[in-house]
Amino acid sequence: MNDAAYVLERKINPHLNPTVAEAGGARPDGTPDSNDRVEIGPTALAFEEWAAAGLQAPNLKRMRSFRLERLVQQIRKRDLGGVLVYDPLNIRYATDTTNMQLWNTHNMFRACFVSADGYMIVWDYKGLDLLTAYNPLVKEARGGASTFYFSSGDGAEGDADRFASEIVDVMQQHCGANRRLAVDKIMVNGLLALQSKGIEVCDGEEVMEKTRAVKGEDEINAMRCATYACEQSLHEMQRQAVPGMTENDVWAVLHAENIKRGGEWIETRLLASGQRTNPWFQECGPRVIQNNEILAFDTDLIGCYGMCVDISRTWFIGDGEPTAEQKRLYTEAHAQIMDNTKALAPGKMIGDVIADLRPLPAEFQELKYGCAMHGVGLCDEWPLISYPDKYEPGRFDYPLEPGNMICVEAYVGAVGGAEGIKLEDQVLITETGVECLSRYPYEENLLA
Repeated sequence: MNDAAYVLERKINPHLNPTVAEAGGARPDGTPDSNDRVEIGPTALAFEEWAAAGLQAPNLKRMRSFRLERLVQQIRKRDLGGVLVYDPLNIRYATDTTNMQLWNTHNMFRACFVSADGYMIVWDYKGLDLLTAYNPLVKEARGGASTFYFSSGDGAEGDADRFASEIVDVMQQHCGANRRLAVDKIMVNGLLALQSKGIEVCDGEEVMEKTRAVKGEDEINAMRCATYACEQSLHEMQRQAVPGMTENDVWAVLHAENIKRGGEWIETRLLASGQRTNPWFQECGPRVIQNNEILAFDTDLIGCYGMCVDISRTWFIGDGEPTAEQKRLYTEAHAQIMDNTKALAPGKMIGDVIADLRPLPAEFQELKYGCAMHGVGLCDEWPLISYPDKYEPGRFDYPLEPGNMICVEAYVGAVGGAEGIKLEDQVLITETGVECLSRYPYEENLLA
């Protein structure tokens, strides 16, 4: 599609960038201050709150370059010709572009190729560059990557063969004689088609997880901003949460406040009240919150800049006082977060972190959370740091690095117990130690 179609028919220009947006200037993150731009991002409310809090917005041009350079470095380190990714979050990392993200997770219509020399191609819906042209690092926009059955029907095998032939041509142009291609979440027909044409398919998920695990300065600034926006949303959520509301009523506040600030979606429905807090992992529903009950949740929120803000809190809802049992559970969960955070350090092997975790009392072992910690970035990411009884040498034998972001988790509830407590903080591994990125207050009335 030519530029005239964008400008005259739709009155938008996806090629707009700060150098040509002189009339409107640029926003704090370097994006055009244009009311009709294609590029999504934070709202004026978010920018105002960040400025008042003294937070620095990321420079998105610099962040995009950092990500591509880091990805190319990892490709070369593994002697790959390139990577081909279908996972929308891996595409987001490489391109900082989006297109119907949640629909794309189960209908793989997008793909992105990055070669060892940094040449990037995106296959997008209908082959349009509408949602990628603002990023000059994307050199081509094409169509035709879909090989899933809904789209291709009984012609999926032929579609896969045609796409694989296109990948062969691309690799001949940009990878020399190298036929080693890392691929993440491709359909089975696509995998077989690539292999039939002599492509050596390698594990693209490992490449992308390790690439994404270390954040640069602007990604860290983006996460700080996204976390603050999430926590402002939580303040409003807690202000509104009162007995008589349903769990869904309270959860809807977080959704709305996230969207108001330019956030994107919430990955789970992990909010529960009263007896539904034990065991954990029951989903938010129509239950009416009663007076003097606890309300526990895990945000799992994809916020501004696509950054995942994954923090958990448990609140007391009502006009009375927490019970001694509620305080006992909460105090142990809080101690788990505080003590386990102290086990983290740059350069420390993950196995040693696990060995230094605060012991979880026996009565809480069976219902404990699925891991003690995990990485976070555009979503829950590598690595997973297990509890000692689940640790298997050889799975995560790596040191923590500056730039890793880690979520420290705790669920404290006993089998048959009336309630359970969920808490979680998000921290950054720095050159000298650990910085807690989540600042939402804990509940003093629940701490024994």
